[in-house]
Amino acid sequence: MIKRLIRYLVFVLILAGMAYGGYRFMPATSKTTPTEKAEKEEHNESNSIALSDAKIEAAGIELAKASAGVLRDSLLLNGIVQPNQESLVQVTPRFPGIVRDVRKRIGDVVQKGDVLAVVESNQSLTPYDLKAALAGTVIDRQTTLGEYVSEQKPAFVIADLSAVWVDFSVYRRDLKRVSIGDEVLIDPADGEQPIQAKISYLSPVGSSDTQSAVARAIVSNGERRLRPGLFITGRLTLSAKTVNVAVKSSALQTVENRTVVFVRNGEKFEARDVEIGDRDKELVEITFGVIDGETYAARNSFIVKAEMAKGSAEHEH
Repeated sequence: MIKRLIRYLVFVLILAGMAYGGYRFMPATSKTTPTEKAEKEEHNESNSIALSDAKIEAAGIELAKASAGVLRDSLLLNGIVQPNQESLVQVTPRFPGIVRDVRKRIGDVVQKGDVLAVVESNQSLTPYDLKAALAGTVIDRQTTLGEYVSEQKPAFVIADLSAVWVDFSVYRRDLKRVSIGDEVLIDPADGEQPIQAKISYLSPVGSSDTQSAVARAIVSNGERRLRPGLFITGRLTLSAKTVNVAVKSSALQTVENRTVVFVRNGEKFEARDVEIGDRDKELVEITFGVIDGETYAARNSFIVKAEMAKGSAEHEH
């Protein structure tokens, strides 16, 4: 009986010791001290900046939304806009004679059958009309009032400019990379979006002077953004990859050796740390840090960086 009581007391003492030890070594509940809270608030303030809509507009900061995008491996080509030779006519006098009236000039839009000039025939001394053979735009005129004309030289050239040729020069080292049907983005350098087209012709011969061959795109030109005679650039798509979230390359900035994108929430821009994936000339894939639909500073983002640095300096003083 006494032994049983002693064992019981020993058991109780052991339990009491374990309970006491557990209480001593139990981790204390984490509490944020006033100093830590102040440091956290200071970090948040230095990592963001408030800019009003008026200031954003005045600074020329472009806002865009992160979204899915297409990254392209591309080849930059130089080219020239040409009239579509299959929709171009040279209007030549039927009989030699003197021009008695000129009705159309370069740049005039004409319909098929419109009178371009009136010529007095040398043979019959009677006037006849020189008419447009198709609807289009007068792009050249080689006659003036009172001038002698003949069937040896065209008096007018008319072209339908609703579709034009864009002839790109492809150097010999790149010829194997270009195929009929390839997509090309044409930049008319007018500040608007590029024009999408496809390569429809590859010249079977090259130029000995430039060591290049012609790759041609037939481009719809209803808005007259492409003018024959002007040089132009095109970006030929060699491959394309769709990514879930992409931003413009101009959005990336470096802050304290971190790659960031300035994401806007309300009137504040936050320097958001990002991880990037693939990229091309225009876009960069975001694998972490910015989600689809968030608004960010796309162009002139360096101004946001400068304002944030200025705010941090003022805060330190």
